[in-house]
Amino acid sequence: MNEHIGKESGLADFYILDRTADEAERDVLYAFALDELLCRHTGQGGPAICHMWRHPKGFVMGLRDSRLPGAGEAQRRLKAAGWSTAVRNSGGAAVPLDPGVVNLSLIVPKPSVDSFHFHDDFERLYALVSLALKETGRKVDKGEIAGAYCPGEYDLSIDGRKFCGIAQRRQTHASIVQAFVVTEGAGADRTRLVRSFYEQAAAGEGPRDHPVVTDGSTASLEELTGLGPGAGRAFVKAVKRVLIPLQTEAELMAAEAKLALPREDEILEMAETLRARYAIEE
Repeated sequence: MNEHIGKESGLADFYILDRTADEAERDVLYAFALDELLCRHTGQGGPAICHMWRHPKGFVMGLRDSRLPGAGEAQRRLKAAGWSTAVRNSGGAAVPLDPGVVNLSLIVPKPSVDSFHFHDDFERLYALVSLALKETGRKVDKGEIAGAYCPGEYDLSIDGRKFCGIAQRRQTHASIVQAFVVTEGAGADRTRLVRSFYEQAAAGEGPRDHPVVTDGSTASLEELTGLGPGAGRAFVKAVKRVLIPLQTEAELMAAEAKLALPREDEILEMAETLRARYAIEE
């Protein structure tokens, strides 16, 4: 898969933190809080990290979503239906999370203020996803997909249907580029959920301040490729097959030596900080 990938790809030397088997019913902000703390550590000399995770039933909103007039009521309805909800501290718009969605974060140090450009991180993640899916024989395109939820310049799609969205969070000395990858299930179900959220959150106002989400815009890798119902596990394995050969055993040991995972209480405290900082104003 990666016989032609070298250090210059920007994908070398990532410590892989795979939490996709952990689907505990915890706060959806837990993983974002963990990313925030890992990014801080990476900026202080820690290793670059590839963090993969899933959540059983989460609904994550963007900052603009949280300002819609009916956002509070829409959030309450989601909570009543069993969704763990939050407003995230990176860009983007509303995204539903479930076991069929693999979340992927690349946490990297900034080499210097002058040389850093946010497109570099987006391109790195686009390259990783494309390489991971190379063996499916399907071409991964980038560019905004009209009608998709959480639309953006770096929507990743196959045959015109989005399966991945990318957002970024920057700190002073490191950055996180985060992607949700719809691997299993029906893209149409998630599309309907997000559209319903906006119908409630807009409270009768027009679509000027939120994405217009339409049918047929989003699909899963299970629907778009030959990965089948185990597409989530297959995608995670494919990401590892890309990254692992790009570092020697000595480099892996060095990354492990520099890694300092935050304590559970630190993660929970950060989650509460993020929730308070980005709470929906009633």
